[in-house]
Amino acid sequence: MAEVELLSTPHHIEISDVTCDSFRITWDMTPEDASRVTHYFIDLSRKEGSEHNRFKHRDVPTKLVTKAGPLPMAVRGHWFLSPRTEYCVAVQTAIRQPDGDYHVSEWSQVVEFCTGDYAMEHLQQLLDKAQAAAGRLLRFSVFYRNQSPEYFQYVRSECGGAMLPSFKDNSGSHGSPINGKLRGVFLSCSTEFDTGLPPKDSPYGPLRFQISADRVLTPSTNLYFADFYCMYTAYHYVVLVLAPAGSEGDSFCNSRLPRLDLSSNPFLTFTPGDAPAFCHASDVILEVLYTEPLLLEHGILSQISGRHQLMSLSTANAKKDPSCKVCNISVGR
Repeated sequence: MAEVELLSTPHHIEISDVTCDSFRITWDMTPEDASRVTHYFIDLSRKEGSEHNRFKHRDVPTKLVTKAGPLPMAVRGHWFLSPRTEYCVAVQTAIRQPDGDYHVSEWSQVVEFCTGDYAMEHLQQLLDKAQAAAGRLLRFSVFYRNQSPEYFQYVRSECGGAMLPSFKDNSGSHGSPINGKLRGVFLSCSTEFDTGLPPKDSPYGPLRFQISADRVLTPSTNLYFADFYCMYTAYHYVVLVLAPAGSEGDSFCNSRLPRLDLSSNPFLTFTPGDAPAFCHASDVILEVLYTEPLLLEHGILSQISGRHQLMSLSTANAKKDPSCKVCNISVGR
């Protein structure tokens, strides 16, 4: 059998059109190689620390073998890609021999890239799941926020009495577009089923700021769905964003998050009138991110009557349960 001429190493690897679960890849090779190559080998791994992944030896099967075709090629569904995750990728070209073996090039250089946030279509899938879990609507009259005495002292002494928006942490779904990117003040509105009042306990602190719902939720406020998740418990959380129309937060959300009808949705509703009515979902815990500062003088600060050491219920940087069938979709966590 005649010896096959060596294949050149693929070079100028380029990654484009990156989403939360797909990307396109292309590279350069000589015209002679392009006419002979029958297959591409692609090896993809999560980036770990600052070290590149060590790819397999040239004669060991790779993670993806595909027939040669036009470049760039789309890679989707071959791996369970996670959103907002750094990956390393390298490629080989190959000629399949009559005996089934492959004559392969050397591995290309390793290229790094990061997947993106959930797109609107993925958030719509999460929204559909959340709607099925929301339950009936219950009336409420105040939004509230629990924190430590030190937090409220800092607000008074350093922030002029205003609770200022801060970046959303990384709790919940890893691909939520607001994580680490949108500023806001987290509020709650859930009530106890038997009393219709906010719960007596809180994992966030013994002091509670309460503000009338009509100071936060008005006809000129836009409501957006941002996430649906759980933390290895039976409880499920829905993250909503309240942003005054035309505000910076509203502009951020408008192209990234599904907007909800304030008067008709399963999570948080507002019916205007002489006696405005506010309702929240009963079977999920709502986390409401308000994108503007809130003044302490517009509400009431008081000590809660229950415990405040329920840290198991805290969602600060909490990781989503990747095995839950209720709140996960098929494009990563």
